[in-house]
Amino acid sequence: MKLACLFSGGKDSTYAIHLAKQQGHDVVCLLSVFPKSEESHLLHHPNLKWTKLQSISMKIPQLIISSNSDETNDELIVMEKLLQTAKDEFKIDGLVHGGIKSKFQKEKFETLCTKLNLVSIAPLWNTEPKQYMNKLVDSNFNFLMITVSSDGLDEQWLGKIILKSDIELLTTLSDKFRFNLNFEGGEAETFVIDCPLFSHPIKINQFTKNWDGYRGRFEIVDAELNCNA
Repeated sequence: MKLACLFSGGKDSTYAIHLAKQQGHDVVCLLSVFPKSEESHLLHHPNLKWTKLQSISMKIPQLIISSNSDETNDELIVMEKLLQTAKDEFKIDGLVHGGIKSKFQKEKFETLCTKLNLVSIAPLWNTEPKQYMNKLVDSNFNFLMITVSSDGLDEQWLGKIILKSDIELLTTLSDKFRFNLNFEGGEAETFVIDCPLFSHPIKINQFTKNWDGYRGRFEIVDAELNCNA
């Protein structure tokens, strides 16, 4: 099938593309919705502007749209408009997304797809957390944590590329502090800088870190494709 991917630049949406391609689907465009603020319950917020580099590196065109409301129903209206554009321009048959456990998100996306006569595909659904995190690293997905907002996750994680040893520590911390190891509940957000889908890795030239004692953000200020790598 020809698919669009709801794309945030994080590990889940990027790995969902990887799995969809392995299943024989053709991911023909990326759909990125820029939320009004970080208060959105449906959409990923930080560093979205840099998804354009990921789009170029994957050679998958990107369609973007902005939402002027954090209300879920308003965001869904905007998303429907973007999906319709993808259907018109790329003749897509369905939508792939990186949902793992959130029934709220999955049901919203399925309803939207049904309305537009599209198939909704969630290749990561019900993946076992630790197994999935290890699979990411084993599959050469290089991703860094760009936000943290949970007990047990402090400033040291901001901007950190996750290695196998980090997964062990994160597993221990998630057991102790009761956060989701996949971060799907918003405990942290990620950004992929390299993976098998990329023709070139992303080089971060400048960044800032903001930390308020509980939550923090790694903000990419300047980045480029590393065409020498």
